[in-house]
Amino acid sequence: MKLNLYQKTALITIAATFFLIFVGGLVRASGAGLGCPDWPKCYGLWIPPTTVEGLPSEFDESAFNAVKTWTEYVNRLIGVLIGFLITLTFLFSFRYRKSVPAVTMASFAAFVMVVFQGWLGGQVVRSGLTEWVITIHMLVAMAIVGVLIYAAFKAVNGDIPVKLHPDHKTIISRAALFLLLVTLIQMVLGTQVREAIDVISRGNPDLDRSLWVDNLGAIDAVHRSFSWLVIFSSVYLVWFAKKSKVTPFFSRLSVLILALVISQVVAGIVLAYLGMPPVFQVFHLLGSALLIGAVLLMVFSAREAGTEIAAA
Repeated sequence: MKLNLYQKTALITIAATFFLIFVGGLVRASGAGLGCPDWPKCYGLWIPPTTVEGLPSEFDESAFNAVKTWTEYVNRLIGVLIGFLITLTFLFSFRYRKSVPAVTMASFAAFVMVVFQGWLGGQVVRSGLTEWVITIHMLVAMAIVGVLIYAAFKAVNGDIPVKLHPDHKTIISRAALFLLLVTLIQMVLGTQVREAIDVISRGNPDLDRSLWVDNLGAIDAVHRSFSWLVIFSSVYLVWFAKKSKVTPFFSRLSVLILALVISQVVAGIVLAYLGMPPVFQVFHLLGSALLIGAVLLMVFSAREAGTEIAAA
């Protein structure tokens, strides 16, 4: 299938947004969130210095770390690029304003949210990385991904027809919706764990990373236990897809979802028992975004699928 300009831009924007989530996780894991202590400039400059000698006199030289500063600065630059891409996605969506208005509406929603996200990024810095502000910042990023996936899906849905037997469509739709619900709940629980870790690490700067999990309390136990519901839900999707011999699209997507769930469980185990290695913090965040994106695609595809007379 040959993609039109909107479809290409939307897919590039989705991929770039996932990459930004990865970079944002890198910023958090490396402690570079305040690498630029002001907003929208960085140390009062549009391009920050690479050495302490280039620092404006009004800033504390002892707080300057070139690596953290440029990690955060690159994160901001990528954020600006995403903003431009989402703006282009919205502008190119006007070709669908009459034929598929949902594409234009969803693209506009993404545009509004990315403007809000830019403002919220400033609040994250001004708040000194307050935990709940960071959580909202992350949730908005996930919402942007979801809206973009919906817009792109609606734009290509007519070109790639997917069919399901009526009975299969109902079951897969409900199972996917349930999996989406429990995955979102698990993600929120994960943000609470992350907030608790931030509080522990700031309040006990000398505490070894390997001991952070031991001080988390009940929220960590809830987060771990709830993962079983996500696992069972994803296993059911794979089982039903194989049992019912649905089209390869749904079968492969269900396997991808299960693989992402397993990777998340593995990352969680490593974080819990191997001293919270920063690289796994990054991949745990990215994995959750990819998982939600895949489940959303399953939900949209199942609900919009055409019906076939006989089971596939």
